[in-house]
Amino acid sequence: MRPFLFQRTPLVRCHPTRGLRLQGGFTLIELVLVMVVMGVLAAVAGPRILDLGVFNARGFHDQTLAYLRFAQKTAVAQRRTVCVGFTSTSLSLAIASAAATPNCASAAPLTGPRGDSGLQLVLNAKAGVAYTAVPASAFNFDGLGQPVTSAGVAWTSAAVFQVGGAPSAITVEPGTGYIHD
Repeated sequence: MRPFLFQRTPLVRCHPTRGLRLQGGFTLIELVLVMVVMGVLAAVAGPRILDLGVFNARGFHDQTLAYLRFAQKTAVAQRRTVCVGFTSTSLSLAIASAAATPNCASAAPLTGPRGDSGLQLVLNAKAGVAYTAVPASAFNFDGLGQPVTSAGVAWTSAAVFQVGGAPSAITVEPGTGYIHD
């Protein structure tokens, strides 16, 4: 008599020389179900894992944030104006050759965060990544780290930068030059 009506009992097979032996394994339904679940996961998660656009956009966002912070800190450390220029796919930095110069018409060599140097440091986006929102014109960080226009006039409102595909925007606050996302 069975102790429980729906209890699963192992399959038993009788072998002529070995006697009774327990048989184990998966049923056909279990195997098919696992294959269906794996197929659904591959169809949903596969394209997201293989799509590098989101990773490239986030990387460019983080690099832009780092370059803007580097520009502000360099302006404070050198007590000179650091100019920031934008195109749809690049960011460039230059430093004024003299301390009292409000723009970078005569640029001095600037050593970047990766050790590269030249009259301009340029950060280029990878293919498929671009800024979707940038300030209307280039701007500078003065010797106090404050954002100013190319004429040397202090900002009155925050500037927002957006990299297409990145989850958050980069904001540069007026007065303090605080850069955050």
